[in-house]
Amino acid sequence: MLRSVVRGVGSALPRRIMKNTEFEGLVDTSDEWIVQRTGIRQRYIAGDGETTASLGEAAARAALANGGLEPRDIDLIVLATSTPNNTFPATAVEVQQRLGIRHGFAFDMQAVCSGFVYAVATADAHIRAGLCKRALVIGSETFSRILDWSDRTTCVLFGDGAGALVLEAHEGEGSVADRGVLAASLRSDGTHKDKLYVDGGPSTTGTVGQLRMEGREVFKHAAGMITDVVEGTFAQAGITADDLSWFVPHQANKRIIDASAKKLGIAEEKVVVTVDLHGNTSAASVPLALDVAVKDGRIRKGDLVMLEAMGGGFTWGAVLIRW
Repeated sequence: MLRSVVRGVGSALPRRIMKNTEFEGLVDTSDEWIVQRTGIRQRYIAGDGETTASLGEAAARAALANGGLEPRDIDLIVLATSTPNNTFPATAVEVQQRLGIRHGFAFDMQAVCSGFVYAVATADAHIRAGLCKRALVIGSETFSRILDWSDRTTCVLFGDGAGALVLEAHEGEGSVADRGVLAASLRSDGTHKDKLYVDGGPSTTGTVGQLRMEGREVFKHAAGMITDVVEGTFAQAGITADDLSWFVPHQANKRIIDASAKKLGIAEEKVVVTVDLHGNTSAASVPLALDVAVKDGRIRKGDLVMLEAMGGGFTWGAVLIRW
């Protein structure tokens, strides 16, 4: 059977680093308060000329270089974002143009923080259906541009950045020993839409709007929803938490990450955590964390890696990959 094997990974971050101490002059907060409740110590903030498309392009080029590929080798781009450059066309099409690709197809994926996990599963489905051979999957966000900088409960949480990976079609045996995407579980429940949302849009207010969140409600649901899809993915693949090499969760909050891993029985030393470096970068958080763990040598060929995310909607999902 066809498998979608990871060929390359890459990431890109804005030039500006914003430390927690900078918020002390903006809202009633402190470095100690932010670290204690979230685990975040800094985040990157996009400046002039840095956009979701430019960061996505840079991450894509890094992933291509890591895989020894050229833009012409790609025939599908799926870009996960909630902060597109334009309402339309898709930011994926702009990245396609920036890379000089004139063939294949490209589209955006909107599932907020779960976007990259959804995008990996979607690209895998296209590859297994024979619609493409190599897919560039990108998570890119400029969340700083939809924040209410007077709301201390949200503005300290988010940052900007992009991450990408290249998936390539390979023949596998159809067993869990195969390299590539092995299983996925995706969910959503729109009854929770008012717990994490942006209060604007083309069809409602005609404005971009700003992010609004009921933090306690999100926290209350997070661990259970994450456990649901991860255990579902384990069941599909016929494995347990003990078989996992690495758990790469959405980097929203250190307390959510710790609670989820504990509930799933995943050892602390198997969990990749980068929330202290990047904050919550929504759809970019999982590929950013992946790139860090690949670059520092933790994730290696043959490892079993679980990706997981939960975002506004609510949406949530997990993907299991043999590296």
